[in-house]
Amino acid sequence: MSELARRQLLTGMAISTVAGLPLAAILADSRLAHAAAAGLEDVSIVTAGGRTVKAALAVPTRTPAPAIVLVHEWWGLNDQIKSVAAELAKKGYFGLAIDLYGGQVTDQPDRARALMQGVDATAATDTAASWVDWVRRREGVNGKIGTVGWCFGGGWSLNASIAAPVDATVVYYGRVNQPVEQLKRLKGPVLGHFATRDQWINKKMVSGFEAAMTEAGKKLTAHWYEADHAFANPTSARYDEADAKLAWDRTLAFFKANL
Repeated sequence: MSELARRQLLTGMAISTVAGLPLAAILADSRLAHAAAAGLEDVSIVTAGGRTVKAALAVPTRTPAPAIVLVHEWWGLNDQIKSVAAELAKKGYFGLAIDLYGGQVTDQPDRARALMQGVDATAATDTAASWVDWVRRREGVNGKIGTVGWCFGGGWSLNASIAAPVDATVVYYGRVNQPVEQLKRLKGPVLGHFATRDQWINKKMVSGFEAAMTEAGKKLTAHWYEADHAFANPTSARYDEADAKLAWDRTLAFFKANL
């Protein structure tokens, strides 16, 4: 079987398996997430810095269409994040799930922490910005680009939008303590989802971000949820179903308005 035929078969199986299921149900079941992820196309590029990097691309049925760059949690580019890219494709977007860990994935917190702490900021910026530039030029993309990320990826969603300005940025409980001069580079508005019981991405950090965005003259909409860090991940013990759905609905409405 040729690679194209295999990809078409996997895509068809993925669509039939997860068709009609809500995103939360897919993310909560590793088998469903794997089925959704199987329909994505593996892509690679050489970055502006000369490194070869990989990502997974979900293509919408109808084009031209906007594109959304997704940045994974500290676990790495797993089937969950690819499933969200597939969901965005069902909503009419190109979904490009990029990899900042060089193919490494884990489900162990200690290993995830080590992977996150081992990320070279210069290399990650090169990777993220190069992917934004690549997807902007891809055939079928209408020129409108957004970014979204969770936890570690939430901070890198913002970083990517600073390095390669896009039309809309979504941050799920990610590091946002950026200086005003960096925030001035942003092009489009930012939507942030934050949790009141989050001890890491806390009120102090987000308040500073709000003040810096105001000083930079940039638009920010910040939503707070009576929840904890990672509340939008159905596999987390801190998952909050109602807040996760509300945040996702707000994310889709934000992208629709700005892309």
